[in-house]
Amino acid sequence: MRPGRRLKPGAVIEFGPNGELQAEVIDYTPAQGRIIRFSYSGDFTSLLNQLGMVPLPPYIHAELTNKERYQTVYSQVEGSAAAPTAGLHFTPQLLQQLTEQGVELASVTLHVGLGTFRPVDEVELEKHQMHAEYYRVSPEVAERINLAKAQGRRVIAVGTTSVRVLESVASTEGMINPGTGWTDIFIYPGYRFKVTEAIITNFHLPKSTLLMLVSAFAGREQILAAYDHAVKEGYRFFSFGDAMFIK
Repeated sequence: MRPGRRLKPGAVIEFGPNGELQAEVIDYTPAQGRIIRFSYSGDFTSLLNQLGMVPLPPYIHAELTNKERYQTVYSQVEGSAAAPTAGLHFTPQLLQQLTEQGVELASVTLHVGLGTFRPVDEVELEKHQMHAEYYRVSPEVAERINLAKAQGRRVIAVGTTSVRVLESVASTEGMINPGTGWTDIFIYPGYRFKVTEAIITNFHLPKSTLLMLVSAFAGREQILAAYDHAVKEGYRFFSFGDAMFIK
């Protein structure tokens, strides 16, 4: 929200030419940003689609004519401020091929916050404040992942979003605990992964928490070498770019 200093608790924001949608700022926390209460008539989702635009990363300057381009084929629950971009590589046909080859698919939910686009400016990484993000892991999915671990099968996370969910709900022994909640986990070099054994991930912005996560997983030097190779070979970066498989 800009200018943020003017939007204190009690401020009311109007959307639409006739104020069809109103939002009152009722609280502010560093972890979650501003908490607002919407007032409207009719269907809330329809109003959002009518008045709003897809929230895109700052490096995408043109509005998408088809908002489904910034969406995965397996998305189910509305609420995320950004697509889990590693998932954009998957088609229904590819998912079917993976299933036929014996790959077991499991879905978790994390509503990505706008904080994912915020660069890390702190000299001491542990001082960086992550925005809290809502997650959900069903009992069935937790049981399936735990069984895979017990049987020695690999847990491969599609995107840093999935990694943050899994590592947030894992015990120190690497067991997945089902449930819902909010996580502000910040994974950077030195972190010890409890569940994730491989990651499919896109190429990320410099100074981003996502780049630090993959560096924590694969090692800074190996990630820099991968990025150097990607630049030399003309790979595409960021949301609509290419992906890599790291283990």
